[in-house]
Amino acid sequence: MLGRQVEAVLLLWLSCCVLAVWRYSMKSTIYSIFSTRSSIILEYEGDTFKSWDIPEGCKVQNKSSPKTLLYCKTPGNHKISPININDMQEDERLLTVDSSNICFLWYYTVVDVFFNLSQIITIWVYDPENASPEELQWTAKEPSVNSMVLTKQMNTLGQYPVIYTLEKGLKYDPGPLTPDGTWIIHLPMTSDDIIKQIRGNKVSFQDCFIASLQFLLTFPMNVISDPPEYEPLSLPAGSPLLASWHTCIPTFVLLATEHETFQTNNSFQTWTKVRAPPGVLTEAQRHSLRDVILLDQRILFLVEGTIYLKTKDSFKIIDENNGIAGTGILGFSKRRWCQIRYLYKLASKKSLLFAWSKDVVYAGYTNLRFLVFTTISKLKDVLKLSPGDTLEIMTVEYLWHPQEVAFMLSHCTDCSTIKDVRIVLFNSMHSKYVLQDFDIQVAKETQLDCRFLLSAMPDMILWDGHSTYYSHNNFTEVGIIETDSGNTNLSLIAEGSKVHNVVADTTGNILVKMENNDLFYIKDGIAEIVPLSRWVNTTAETALVLDKSFQVNILHYNQNLDEKYQLHLQSYPLVLELQSKNKGLEDMCPYLTFQHDVHSQFYHLDKGDSLTVWTQIVYPENRGLDILVDYYGSNILTWTQNTEYEIASGFCTKSMVFEISVGCDPTKYIQVQGFNNTRCHRRDFSYVIDKELLRDSPHENLKVRYEVAKYGCPRTVDMEEMFHPVVELYDENGFIKIVDANFILWEVHGRNDYMYNSTMQQNGCINEAQTWDIMIEENPGVPMEDIWGPQNYRPCFSYAIGTPGDLSQPYEIINYSNKNALKWSSSYAAMYVYRLKVLDPNYSFCNLTTYFAIESLGQIPRSSIYLVAALVFVLMLTFISVLVLSYFWYSKIYRRFIIEPLHKPPGKQKKN
Repeated sequence: MLGRQVEAVLLLWLSCCVLAVWRYSMKSTIYSIFSTRSSIILEYEGDTFKSWDIPEGCKVQNKSSPKTLLYCKTPGNHKISPININDMQEDERLLTVDSSNICFLWYYTVVDVFFNLSQIITIWVYDPENASPEELQWTAKEPSVNSMVLTKQMNTLGQYPVIYTLEKGLKYDPGPLTPDGTWIIHLPMTSDDIIKQIRGNKVSFQDCFIASLQFLLTFPMNVISDPPEYEPLSLPAGSPLLASWHTCIPTFVLLATEHETFQTNNSFQTWTKVRAPPGVLTEAQRHSLRDVILLDQRILFLVEGTIYLKTKDSFKIIDENNGIAGTGILGFSKRRWCQIRYLYKLASKKSLLFAWSKDVVYAGYTNLRFLVFTTISKLKDVLKLSPGDTLEIMTVEYLWHPQEVAFMLSHCTDCSTIKDVRIVLFNSMHSKYVLQDFDIQVAKETQLDCRFLLSAMPDMILWDGHSTYYSHNNFTEVGIIETDSGNTNLSLIAEGSKVHNVVADTTGNILVKMENNDLFYIKDGIAEIVPLSRWVNTTAETALVLDKSFQVNILHYNQNLDEKYQLHLQSYPLVLELQSKNKGLEDMCPYLTFQHDVHSQFYHLDKGDSLTVWTQIVYPENRGLDILVDYYGSNILTWTQNTEYEIASGFCTKSMVFEISVGCDPTKYIQVQGFNNTRCHRRDFSYVIDKELLRDSPHENLKVRYEVAKYGCPRTVDMEEMFHPVVELYDENGFIKIVDANFILWEVHGRNDYMYNSTMQQNGCINEAQTWDIMIEENPGVPMEDIWGPQNYRPCFSYAIGTPGDLSQPYEIINYSNKNALKWSSSYAAMYVYRLKVLDPNYSFCNLTTYFAIESLGQIPRSSIYLVAALVFVLMLTFISVLVLSYFWYSKIYRRFIIEPLHKPPGKQKKN
């Protein structure tokens, strides 16, 4: 009897703890303004609620209501907890309420204008405490009355929004305030500068400022919408939700459930169903999704070991015709981190994803053509294993470094109980496999997954169904993650539930979600895991995703009894939840502030460029903190650093400056001064080049089509005028500087009837300089653009380089200071189209080339003397002939009207 009583009490306790959960929220989803001015919504989910336990510094609207409003007018940490019907306190939280004066927010709407590829951003100010429901749910199309009044008042005080782009640092200003109480800003559509921020002036109204808003705005992404007769695609019954989002656009999401697959481009404010055409898959296949990958306008499904491609208009199998096995595929993975501005030497060689079978790894490229990347036998050679050892591919993952990929392998010899997990990295720049100093042992049946984190040195998080593992600082620190009590099995804490998924953000925060919705927190670089307070009921179907501000949110999915689906995104206040947990610990932040001026993920530094970055850390005296500079990648960087210390009022300030140098900026380009392709209003035209003026001596004249869009407007030069090109360097922000390096040029259609005005000797050459004739002879059959360039440039100013020769030859290399110029024949007019290339190998990593055209007027060509004589003879003959004919014509007239009587006298009539 006692045993049954204990069992009953245990079941009651489990029912209470599993079904009961409480949480808090704001009217706004932006928790950065969580302050004494905010009304806090308390919500208890369960049947055992009795009342709220509230501290003295706060008051609650209805203490005995499961859902009520809380107001804390005193800043600080406030203990909040519900009391159940058994008068027991449940899950106490410490809410950190700030006294900030930032309490207003920016609201914006977007209208896409496709005819000129722009976006119209309408912006206004709103107060979350007095906003409309549409504004709070981000569905408003115009400001509410309160927001309109507030916006106009702020505008009167001098407030207006400015949009900044974080990647390129561009700034967009608004027009004047409209009568509707909004500002309008026009932006170009972009896919490489997608993170933007709305900032305002430091203007307050009623002691309240406006918080800056960071958001995502990109080129519109379309979702797939299938006809009603298409058939559902789903996970096997009982599977947890599976979410996949675009690498750079987290609001573009695909969600697979055990009933349907859904797609959204706005974080599930709206969504569509993604289905398969009838008859393509069997009933069993349609309910056997194993994984999904969402690309720009394509979706890849892994169904029973086969990959299928879904587009707007097609659904087809990816098999041997695409270079990959049609069956036996165990998994696939894509890039996890957005690297829009990274420049690949060969963009066509950039892989999009990896797929693997039991013994082969395939790499997939832009056109979804696959190639065999490596095999188990090759990986065995890398690990130096015997042929009898068992080696299996567990997963393949991209690193943060865009040129590296990791193969996670399991290795065992007898394979009875345990297996070793090994990591092999492949660097595509050097085509080299490297076995890492990583080795953990797991049970034979364990399946591991992993993610590489956003860090310069490779950091990764690994997990199986019950535990998490770490590797920090380029595989120098490896182990299993445990709680503060030493527990490594998360399932024991989560009531037997397994790990569902792991999500990491760009700041090193890692959330581990269990299938029962329990959450655990890990910080990159720390080997300890913290269980968080329960936020969602254990029976809810959820997944972790990122919103438009790149914050972790909880996606809820539910199917009603009438088979209608509900999807909604719930914001999760991770920072507040962490503060609630940390307040009970003795740990404290070791520093007061850490500041720096690093504002971009990538800095493209060309040859001769340098970058100066400062960092500063302020910490209490005797803490002994330091600033470290980590370096990872090719050994082409050099830097110097300077550290300064300052101690004042018991605090120590340490700042450090360092310089680095690297790479090619893909936005750099050159153009010849005075030439601009964008402001040319001429139309395309054609002309003919005499065969005698062409380098290759063809048998016929060459007819050329002049493309204004490609070559720009030609510049007209007068007779005897010489031209010295001045080359300007630009990037996306405009003019940088005059190019002072050597450059060469050639006429793209093969003309060779132009000259240079100075010789090799006049330019200071010691040995014979390179010329086009010499380079063409040394490189037969090579295109002109590849014959001569930085790769084979040889200066003529050193005795050690080159050979003596005729220095009276024309010098065919130009730079800004040598005043070497082009000149043309003055005996005829002609059109020349030149291509210019920077020749100096020490000037830039980039291949800097441009076009320009010259129209030389010259003199009218002198005609042949025989042709002139013949023409004169014909003209004289014609003139004399006309004179003779005129003489006879007028003589006839004279005889008729002068010599002969004008009127004949009448004759006498004959009488009868």
